[in-house]
Amino acid sequence: MAAITTTVPQVVLQSSTGQRRMPVMGLGTAPEAASKVSTKDAVLEAIKQGYRHFDAAAAYGVEKSVGEAIAEALQLGLIASRDELFVTSKLWVTDNHSHLIVPALQKSLRTLQLEYLDLFLIHWPITTQPGGVKYPIEVSEIVEFDMKGVWSSMKECQRLGLTKAIGVSNFSIKKLEELLSFATITPAVNQVEVNLGWQQVKLREFCKEKGVVITAFSPLRKGASRGENLVMDNDILKELVDAHGKTIAQICLRWLYEQGLTFVAKSYDKERMNQNLQIFDWSLTEDDYKKISEIHQDRFIKGPTKPLLNDLWDEE
Repeated sequence: MAAITTTVPQVVLQSSTGQRRMPVMGLGTAPEAASKVSTKDAVLEAIKQGYRHFDAAAAYGVEKSVGEAIAEALQLGLIASRDELFVTSKLWVTDNHSHLIVPALQKSLRTLQLEYLDLFLIHWPITTQPGGVKYPIEVSEIVEFDMKGVWSSMKECQRLGLTKAIGVSNFSIKKLEELLSFATITPAVNQVEVNLGWQQVKLREFCKEKGVVITAFSPLRKGASRGENLVMDNDILKELVDAHGKTIAQICLRWLYEQGLTFVAKSYDKERMNQNLQIFDWSLTEDDYKKISEIHQDRFIKGPTKPLLNDLWDEE
């Protein structure tokens, strides 16, 4: 029996080459130690289910697996061409130097076995000494972030056709204002943490006004392996689960969709992958919104450095 695939709605990235359309929901591929399923198998399964947007990064160490899955999906006829997919990757802080950016993207493309990306993001507004990926980032390794030089090289990546769109990740309003003060190409996307426990109202309003699409990462906040979850263990949301007959994850993702956001959900579990797609044919109520507005707010991802930087979020 052929699998029934869900068609995910799309948004147009305004500053992209050829007005590229991005599916509002993607599969996140950041590594999860507890996962028993390989990234390659998860991406293949996701394509079978109807996912067409895949979010990777040089620092995740998954680009090879994502590329292998895409090659196999083409071979199996699950997709007719690579153009049916939307693939994002991100520039790591060690390559956040104007002269290293084009080579870093070329390396990612070789690893992914792709001719182009759909979206290339600056992973963090931080630059460190060139070298290998280390996490957390040692503060002693940090050097000045040359935003103008870096963005100029990102534009060059788009001009060369190595990516259809360029954007940023983890940028505050203040950092976006600085970028927009000189950028001739507006970042197509700002990928940031947004979830019911960190709703980011001001940043969302700012990005909407400037034509920057927000992609939410950690839309369910976190996996169970990291202790109590302000979202998944939330009593208010448990009430909504009973009222709608949906899972907490579905409530969270539906809320993001109703806010006009795009998002990348990370699950390699076949059933949960499928459940996450079932959010496009029902709605939250006004009463649900009242309850959601009462959820305690606290940023989950505080930053990638050790110790944390005081000015990373500009007190937003």
